[in-house]
Amino acid sequence: MRGWPAAKKRAVSEAKRRRLGKRFHTAFRFAATMHGQQTRKQTTIPYIAHLMSVAALVLEAGGDEDLAIAALLHDVVEDCGGKPVLAEVRKRFGPRVAKIVAGCTDSDSYPKPPWRERKENYLEHLRRADADTRLVSVADKLHNVREVLRDYRAQGEPVWQRFGGKREGTLWYYRALAKEFDRHPGNWLVDEFGRVLADLERAVGTAGRLRRGRPTRVRQRT
Repeated sequence: MRGWPAAKKRAVSEAKRRRLGKRFHTAFRFAATMHGQQTRKQTTIPYIAHLMSVAALVLEAGGDEDLAIAALLHDVVEDCGGKPVLAEVRKRFGPRVAKIVAGCTDSDSYPKPPWRERKENYLEHLRRADADTRLVSVADKLHNVREVLRDYRAQGEPVWQRFGGKREGTLWYYRALAKEFDRHPGNWLVDEFGRVLADLERAVGTAGRLRRGRPTRVRQRT
């Protein structure tokens, strides 16, 4: 690369840093196997679709192979076996990936603690998390809130029955996440999370006003 402009050298170096290799392919197969026939809550969407979307967001935001692998595996401990699975992730993909996956896990035990307790603990952990973990976390939550907004627009209030926190708890959690992510701005994923959450809040608020303002039908005698 001798004689190349500095900007081009940096671009080539960055491309090498972010190149996906055999480890990523192995992680994809591992995630697909572990999550098996799981689907998104009360839908027929294969769970792997969510993991692929989160990994794509992480890569689009500048993440390297380790971060993309962690994105693929961010739910494997929580949903596929707890602490023994985290040990397997560390063995297969190294301590950096395992640390991020652990940081994105709100429960590694069975049965899981109550919903509100898990979410409060996750928020507390996120306050101390490093930049790697926060990047994967915001990508995960961004994809989640996008799905909620899409389905709320299509289905309305029944959407909230999927979630342990129902409507008020889910909105509280997303607001708390937005506040926490905003403590470390500068990544477009954080800004996008805020915009999508604002769209969801407006949709919910508009629907509520329409319900409250709906005229009562009076049956006429014939």
